[in-house]
Amino acid sequence: MSKSDTSHHDERIANMSFASVYPHYITKVEKKGRTKEELHEVIEWLTGYDESKLSDIIEQKVNFKDFFENANLNENAHLIKGVICGYRVEEITNNTTRQCRYLDKLVDELAKGRKMEKILRAS
Repeated sequence: MSKSDTSHHDERIANMSFASVYPHYITKVEKKGRTKEELHEVIEWLTGYDESKLSDIIEQKVNFKDFFENANLNENAHLIKGVICGYRVEEITNNTTRQCRYLDKLVDELAKGRKMEKILRAS
């Protein structure tokens, strides 16, 4: 199994609800002195989801597959590179898994204190 083969957990990730992971994102960034508002800015940059849409998604317990299928993914999302959970993000072949790892990577960068203009990649 290559390092870009995520097939063993693609389905699990696709079926996981965004609502189940969201509180962990908040805890992670707030523990490092960042805010829920900054987290929402990062999520909106990646997905196009504003505060009200995010609330609906959480309330409806939307899974990651639908979360990303209905997102308006930022045209610069492909600029998110690096390793997350032992996988090189840009080499993950499954769309949902790669997009989920994009989000994980952005949350990580936010928690690590990276400047917002670096997190929200521009071409």
